[in-house]
Order: sequence, then C-alpha cells, then structure tokens
Amino acid sequence: MPVFAPRLTQDAAFAENRDYMLAQIAKMRALEQRTRDASAKAGPRFAKRGQLLPRERLALLLDANAPVLELSALSGYMLDKPDPATSIPGSGIAVCIGYVSGVRCLVIADDSGIDAGALQPMGLEKFQRAQNIALDQKLPFIHLVESAGANLLGYRVEDFVRGGGNFCGLARLSAAGNPVIALVHGSSTAGGAYMTGLSDYVVMVRDRAKAFLAGPPLLKAATGEIATDEELGGAQMHGTVSGLAGYLTENDADGIRIVRDLVRSIGATDAWPSREGVKPPRFPAEDLLGLMPKDGRKPVDMREIVSRIVDDSELLEFKADYGPGTVCLHASICGEPVGILTNNGPIDPAGANKATHFIQACCQSDVALVYLQNTTGYLVGKEPERAGMIKHGSKMIQAVANASVPQVTIMCGASYGAGNYGMCGRGFDPDFLFSWPNARTAVMGAEQAANTMVNVMADAAKAKGNGADASMLEGLRKKVVENFERQMPAFYTSGRMLDDGVIDPRDTRNAIAFALSICRAGQKKQLRPTSFGVARP
Repeated sequence: MPVFAPRLTQDAAFAENRDYMLAQIAKMRALEQRTRDASAKAGPRFAKRGQLLPRERLALLLDANAPVLELSALSGYMLDKPDPATSIPGSGIAVCIGYVSGVRCLVIADDSGIDAGALQPMGLEKFQRAQNIALDQKLPFIHLVESAGANLLGYRVEDFVRGGGNFCGLARLSAAGNPVIALVHGSSTAGGAYMTGLSDYVVMVRDRAKAFLAGPPLLKAATGEIATDEELGGAQMHGTVSGLAGYLTENDADGIRIVRDLVRSIGATDAWPSREGVKPPRFPAEDLLGLMPKDGRKPVDMREIVSRIVDDSELLEFKADYGPGTVCLHASICGEPVGILTNNGPIDPAGANKATHFIQACCQSDVALVYLQNTTGYLVGKEPERAGMIKHGSKMIQAVANASVPQVTIMCGASYGAGNYGMCGRGFDPDFLFSWPNARTAVMGAEQAANTMVNVMADAAKAKGNGADASMLEGLRKKVVENFERQMPAFYTSGRMLDDGVIDPRDTRNAIAFALSICRAGQKKQLRPTSFGVARP
C-alpha cells in the first residue's frame, strides 16, 4: 500500500495546539488521580481491618505486565458535585478489561474507599455498560464486591427501578455461558445481595464478607427481629448453612488467589496477539498532540492523524476524488486490517454514498471499521438538499447501524449534528468508543445555535409587528452559547457515560488494537449457553 507523505509543519500553530492538548491531558490525569487519592485516604482504616484497598485488590488480581484497558474513568464527573474542583469521577466503581491467569476478563471493583462504595451518579449506567461489553465480547465477568449499596438519604426511585438491570444482566451473562465470579470482601446487602446470588462462583472473606437482603437495622424496623451481621449473612454462615458461598478465604489476598485459580480452571487462555513482523507508524505519535487544531473550526487533513496510528503509515484511499470531504482508507493497526472513515469537511451526498459503499465492502470482507470523528455534520443548503442529502445520508446511517463487523469510534475533534450518527456515535452502539480530551459534541456549534434562536425570536417579533429588543436578543444569544459550551467538552460528555473513556491521543493506536483484539477473540470464542443460569444450591 502507498505510504502517506506528511505535510506537517511544526510552526507556531502546531506549538499552540500541542500546548492546549497537553493541558487537556494534564486535566484528565489530574481527575483520574483525584479519584485514586480519595480512595487511598481510607488506607489506614483498611489496613487496621487487615484489608487491601480496592485498587490494590485490582492490581493483585490482574496479570503483571499484561495490557489493561480501563473504561469510563471519568463517569459521574460533576454529577456527584457540580463544582469541577471537588467532583470525584468514577461513579464509585473501577472497570477494566485485563488478563487474569492468562484469560481476558471484564473486572469491576467496588471502590469502597469512597463513601463505603455507596451508589454514585452514573454508577448503574457504568455497571450495566460493563455487563453489556462482557456479554457482547464473551468475557468472563469478575466483581470485587464491597458496597454500602444505595444511599437512602439521596434515594431516587429511578435508581431503584433501573438497578434491576444489574441483576438481569448477571442472569443473562451466566445463561449465555460467560462465567460470573463474585469475590465478596465486605458488605453486599439488600439488592446487592443478589450480586452474590446471581454469580456462578462466590468467594467470601471470613469475618468481613456479609450478604443479606435486610441488615440488622432494617430487620428490626421491619419485623422486630434482632440478629447480628454474622447470624444474618456472614461468610461462615453462607459457607456452611445457606450454601451461597462456594469458597471461604482468610483475607483479601487469599480470596484473589482463589479467583485466579478459578479463572485458570474454567477459562481458556486468551493470548495478546503477537506483533511480530508488524511495522509501527513511520511518524511519531507525539505529533498527534499538535496536529488537531485548538480551534475546532480550523481544518485539518485527517490523513495526517491516520498516518501516525496505522502500520508503516500505509494508506490505501477509496474513491479519493469523489466526495473528498469524507475520507475512506484501507490500512492495518497492529496487524489487524481495518477500514477507516474520517472527515476532512462536512459529509455531502457524494461522501455519504462513498461511505455507504465502503462500509458494505468492509463487511463483505470481514474488515473491522474504525471511525475517527471530526465532523461538522451533514452538509445543508439548497444544493445538497436537491442532491438528495437526506436520502444518501440515510443510506450511510443504515450501513453504520447494520454493519456486521467490529466497530470502534474515536472522537478526535468536532462531532456535530447528524454527523455524530453517521460516524457511529454512541447511539449506534459501536463496540468501543473513546474520546480525545479536546473532543466536542453537540447538535450544532454554539454560535450557530445562538444565531438560530436569535433569528427565530427576531422573526417572531417582526411577525407581531414589534421590533425585537436588541438587549433581549443579546441576552438570549449569551444564554444559548453558555448552555452549549458547558455541555460540549469531552470531560462533560464522558462524565455522562457518552463514551467509554477519555484517552491520550498518543495511546490511540494501542487502544484501538486492544479493543479490536477483544472483538475478534469474542467472535472466535464458542460458549456453551444454558437455558438458565441458576443451577445452584
């Protein structure tokens, strides 16, 4: 395939873009560290109890020196607290895909170092997204359990109702043939008790683990009965009387050893694909920091981006001179053939037609699709409408929605209007979707939205025979701009689970490669589904 010839100039604009991107990456890392620091404050308390901190448990469970993909690290940002300076992202759980005893697994660790692991904003959405990934990609599901459950002082009926999805997801995972393993380090009460009841394998730590539908305070309030934690649902009771616990362990580390042994005994190893013979990009990933303009309205040749992600910087462009604003490329990433769709301008009728043809061709050849979003949307105006923009744009959306190959989306810059849909945004359920820290998502640009509303209000006033109040219109403009600008940044959208996490642009190649290897391994894996998943004492 042809090698891309870069036209990069490391000028003042490049330096400005780089500084801006580095500042956004620093913000992302600081937020991630804020979560870790908040959890680590519980260290002395955990040590006194002879317990490991949640992330220590996670580190001990995962194979050393093996790749790990953390998901949705910024979920819940500015939803627990509106102040960005004090908000603690992560939704009270850590989710990752990593190797356990050589088997790739989806792992959830309740972050009981923060508010005792109580339910946080977006916690349900994060948990259920993890379940869906495990189900789609046929991954064993491991849950390190220690949670105070729902915060009754902040009770919301919608959390109660939607929380049932957690249990439904566990039942479906088990029935599909995905092993579900729960290691109970501490409390798993009320609805959380079903986390253990719906697991295929339950490991409980003596003297620490508890699982009951009603704890002593609720039991006393509901029935007047008085009982201790251990009598109601201690590990010893569940291991010897109820039969819920399949394995009793003396401490956190020993419990993790048992889980690793379990995975080794029930799962086939899932080796990281060899990169032997794979040629890296010819141009440094470091360039990605300065290539994407700080001002999203400025153009960028996305081939420059792609050439720093794909093997040997080799690109074979599909219909280069037809609908050139939409770029379709054949390439490989870490040895995996991919079809890449990206944007060098708005999507016009010709570009939509080209993309549709390209997607169908990739599906025909079982070539995975990678979308690098940087789009202002579908082209509007009299000419594109007459050329069939709606019709051809719909064809593209049909192709994206029904593609039969793995799909991974990276939000590299702008993602506006229906372009978000046509380029496989969150609503189209790509297998994985990640954002760069500079990415911005909206139905349209802030100024465009503001001008639209000002024009509507001015026209309405004119129709009534009144002159539009200039100060009122200016106030409206500022209000619309502020509302849009507040919701557009990647940190805002990631906090609301509209991606699977924000990544450093320099990690894009590895993130795509790992995501695609998960998808391909899932396609090859043959599970043994059962009609039900409840064959337990």
